[in-house]
Amino acid sequence: MGADTGPPGAGSGRRGELDVLRALVVVGLVFFHSALVFSPEDDFYVKNATTTDAVTVLAGFGVVWAMPMLFLVAGLGARHSVRRRGPARFARERLLRLGVPLVFGTVVLCPLPQWLRLRAADPAYDEPYPAFWGRFLTVRPDPADFPFVLEGEHFETGHLWFVVLLLTFCLILAPFAAFPTDRAGRVAGAVGRRPVLLLLPALPLAAVNALLGMEEDYAGWNRWAYLLFFAYGFLLADDERVRVPTRRAAVRMGVLGVVLFAATAPGFVAGEDPFTAGTPTALATRALFGAAGWCWVLAILGLLDRPAGVPRPARPGRTSPFLAYLAVAALPLYVLHQPVVVAYAYGVVGRSAPAGAKYAVIVAASLVTVVLLYELGVRRWAVTRWLFGMRPAARPKGGPPSAPAP
Repeated sequence: MGADTGPPGAGSGRRGELDVLRALVVVGLVFFHSALVFSPEDDFYVKNATTTDAVTVLAGFGVVWAMPMLFLVAGLGARHSVRRRGPARFARERLLRLGVPLVFGTVVLCPLPQWLRLRAADPAYDEPYPAFWGRFLTVRPDPADFPFVLEGEHFETGHLWFVVLLLTFCLILAPFAAFPTDRAGRVAGAVGRRPVLLLLPALPLAAVNALLGMEEDYAGWNRWAYLLFFAYGFLLADDERVRVPTRRAAVRMGVLGVVLFAATAPGFVAGEDPFTAGTPTALATRALFGAAGWCWVLAILGLLDRPAGVPRPARPGRTSPFLAYLAVAALPLYVLHQPVVVAYAYGVVGRSAPAGAKYAVIVAASLVTVVLLYELGVRRWAVTRWLFGMRPAARPKGGPPSAPAP
């Protein structure tokens, strides 16, 4: 996810299936965050009176690969972007395409879930939203929590932590953008000759998670583990010398990922905190989780890239309208989704109905609302496209700007 929102594969060599996967992960976050309303473990904004441990278990199957995959795909997109623009223009473009929606979303969208949290926790709380909004924006510097450098009594970046990290990683990357032209090629060649090297990235991921601790606020991973996924996407994800052995090893990597993930179960159900404890069991649990995440991501990359029976014919210059729509919608949908989910959850959890019915209502209403907000409130207008990190609408050659699609 990021600023490169042109049609996937259009003259850039981008892997179009990963652009679709990115958008599907974003849509899946509606299901995920709606489920947290019914989880006894997560400190979500609004909670149903009845919760179930099944949600926590099922959520783990998504946490282990979904956000890592978003960062890897973003790294791949950054590689194509920096090739076209160069380091300086790349940094400026990322500041615009990610920084603007980050500021807008933090100021306009993130206060709502926090306000609803207070209202859900205390029925007597009656502070008007404008008054709370002012308190939300009362912040002070906190450089120790880099890159989350502001803090306040109620302030948070909420779900936009992903955008904070992605922008930070892009700016860290920009000065080293020339690296892939030499050393990355040698690394890819070594992987092509010795496919077992595909497992090596699991080691630093396991070490970062184990030694620095997992962070519940960032989907269970340590924030700097995401930098590794981003770097792997930037350096290797579209190199054919890496893609061939990845396709061949996809099933085996998937099986290994499931085994490693299953091995974390004793640590996660033990009495100690598996996210931060320094005991051998907790350290091993975090290391296994990091290694499992890499295996899951690698397996998905290989399975999506695997030819289906016979090679598919190339269709240069042609892009599925659905594919193009998903590719440009990912970042706006991400920015919009969580306040919508929380708002519907706040309105639903107090009703007398089975938890399954409440969940279905939250998911369905949120999906419809988010898509409508994007389609009617974001995509069609120049100013909202800019606020949500989208490129200006395409102009027909020799004419005025094209009318918005119906």
